[in-house]
Amino acid sequence: MSLKPQDVVVALKMLSSGWPGSFAALGQEVGLSVSEAHAALRRAQLSGLIEQTDYRPHTVSIAEFLIHGLRYVFPVQLGPSSRGMPTSYAASPLKQKFSPSDEEVIPVWPDPQGQVRGYEFAPLCRSVPHAARQDPKLYEWLVLADALRGGRARERELATQMVRQRLKYEIQGTNN
Repeated sequence: MSLKPQDVVVALKMLSSGWPGSFAALGQEVGLSVSEAHAALRRAQLSGLIEQTDYRPHTVSIAEFLIHGLRYVFPVQLGPSSRGMPTSYAASPLKQKFSPSDEEVIPVWPDPQGQVRGYEFAPLCRSVPHAARQDPKLYEWLVLADALRGGRARERELATQMVRQRLKYEIQGTNN
């Protein structure tokens, strides 16, 4: 069974806010059907991103995968100008560290509800803008994942530091 992009979104959702109590709730929060949410969680478990017994995120595995594997397994696809939601260095938490000029075109996930114009930065899966609107903490994890997937060297380095910093407590607090 191969890992799919939505499995990473589900793992990040579990990291941001934990198990919501049902596959229906998980699917609703990340924009997947109940069966897609169940299958994504199962694949994430088989891949070692989520614990088999209690749906807890395996923080060490998630960090290793985000930092060292994500950009090779799910490379970013860039496209033309689009309206959407900012991502990578153009959204929080990276936005505070980079100051793009007013003329710079920023990366965005194409989204009809988006408020800014930029170049298309294909999200991990189609439901990412919906999931990001539902959960601001998940939005930040997806932004860091995108910086690791398709950012320039400086953006990837800062995203790596932030992932390690954010997971430090969980890594020290558990024996993952």
